[in-house]
Amino acid sequence: MADDRKNFVIKDDVRGGINIADEVVAIIAGLAATEVEGVTSLAGNLTNEAISKAGMNRLSKGVRLSVQEDNRITVRLSLNIAFGYEIPKICTQVQEKVKAAIENMTSIEVVSVDIKIASVNMSEE
Repeated sequence: MADDRKNFVIKDDVRGGINIADEVVAIIAGLAATEVEGVTSLAGNLTNEAISKAGMNRLSKGVRLSVQEDNRITVRLSLNIAFGYEIPKICTQVQEKVKAAIENMTSIEVVSVDIKIASVNMSEE
């Protein structure tokens, strides 16, 4: 599995380099997405709290990264949402929040954030 990991080089100069593992970018995306009201979890039933506890290994079920040229990425999220929320509105908020979080924390350009609604949660939490 270690061979499948990718690193993003965000700085490489005479003082040294900075690399960020793709799993870290996926965690940032997952946490940002689950902070939006109406998003109950990532696909695979990972709530914001569970992501923090489970870490990288379980997060990959709901987040996929595709690397473009020059370390630009496309993020694909699979989300579970709460019943009664306006899906287009939630998705727009998730797209904005995920893009901003990744770009602000890593300086990696996000080309797009694609969202798949995996299910609607009918229970009240």
